[in-house]
Amino acid sequence: MSFSANVKEELSKINIFGKPEIVEAELYGYLLTINTESSKIKFLTENEYNINRLNKLLNKLKINYDIKIQGKNYSIIFNRSEILPLDFNMENNDVQKGIVRGAFLGSGSITDPNTRYHLEIRLVNEKNRKKLVEIIKNFGIEVKLLDRKYSYSIYIKDGEEISKFLALIGANSSVLKYEDIRVLKETKNNVNRKVNCETANLNKTVNASIVQVQAIEKIIKQKRFNSLPENLQEIADLRLENPDATLAELGRMLKVPIGKSGVNHRLKKIIEISEE
Repeated sequence: MSFSANVKEELSKINIFGKPEIVEAELYGYLLTINTESSKIKFLTENEYNINRLNKLLNKLKINYDIKIQGKNYSIIFNRSEILPLDFNMENNDVQKGIVRGAFLGSGSITDPNTRYHLEIRLVNEKNRKKLVEIIKNFGIEVKLLDRKYSYSIYIKDGEEISKFLALIGANSSVLKYEDIRVLKETKNNVNRKVNCETANLNKTVNASIVQVQAIEKIIKQKRFNSLPENLQEIADLRLENPDATLAELGRMLKVPIGKSGVNHRLKKIIEISEE
């Protein structure tokens, strides 16, 4: 199963059925993602855990419905008139979490964090999106908005914010899996950045060394090496003997050690002399 399907499986097993107010709140979240303007309300999904969850919510609230299977899709159909006035306290944090959980179950998706960070929920209209955004922001989670042709989406692309969202809706096991993947991925990225940086520095050192060695060999070929000041002869000999050494390493090899900038100055002087 996909990561998104695993999250929904976990959410479908959360037991809220001893709390009627939370049941109503979660159903309300589902309804934010469904077109409820026609007399018949239809919810369509390929996720069996999702359809079972909605089935249990409707049963608990004694709402009549029909279930149909169309290929890989499951659908639940019920009359709009069957929906009782949903009565819950919006100031209750658990109620708010139930609404967000229902909305995610209704039309949410989350990309496998091994590939990229992306969580999205599609709402049927801007009014419903505004309601959901207000609730999510109450918990300090930042979401972005995206308007599609037939839906209004909210989405999150930050890995840490996605983890906070999963924790909010009660997907605790999924949070642990997500964080394991995220930490490993970030570690790999940091290692790759460090390796790339070190490789770039090494290439820079090698390229500079080649130029320096060529300059020294040119001076030797022109029989001008012995006319160089003693300090330049010393650094030139060290560079020929240690073509892969860094400037700092060359500086430490001198009879009287000097810093990287001092070594760089001497080698630049040798290059200038070779170009005269």
